[in-house]
Amino acid sequence: MLVNLTDIFSSEGKTKDMDVSIEMEVFSSRFGEYPILEKSPISFRFEHISSDRAKVSGSARVVLDMQCDRCLKPINQEVCLAFEREVSPVLEDGAEISEDDDAGIMEGYSLNTEVLIYNEILMNQPEKVLCKGDCKGICMVCGHDLNDGECGCDTFVPDPRMAVLQDIFNANKEV
Repeated sequence: MLVNLTDIFSSEGKTKDMDVSIEMEVFSSRFGEYPILEKSPISFRFEHISSDRAKVSGSARVVLDMQCDRCLKPINQEVCLAFEREVSPVLEDGAEISEDDDAGIMEGYSLNTEVLIYNEILMNQPEKVLCKGDCKGICMVCGHDLNDGECGCDTFVPDPRMAVLQDIFNANKEV
């Protein structure tokens, strides 16, 4: 959705509060596609700074359908967004008035809210998604969920640096 900020850029001391709904249904990144289960409207506050600068601040909340990174159980991951940035209008030739790169959130004198929210979700999503802090994950041998109990598989992994010594002992072993 585009929000026209012409009146903010042109009126000194102008502020404007606005709630805008999030239209995005799925958040896609290089890590995967995550359906958005819940989303609050974006609460924006626009403030005039100068004829070519405006401050955009706001907050929103989204809940993504993700998986635990260790045991792969589905998780409803809440991402709270709070942002504040200065924006400039994009001129006719595509050059911005300022040297800051806002990654396409401004189209002329209009703010593209979907691009802004996409960037904010991307920057605020957790690095590691866990169902609980002490998640044990799954067995590397059989795939059993270790949070439900031990599976009994032999999970011993020999140190590869000591493999040469093991080969020496096996070569000199009498049959």
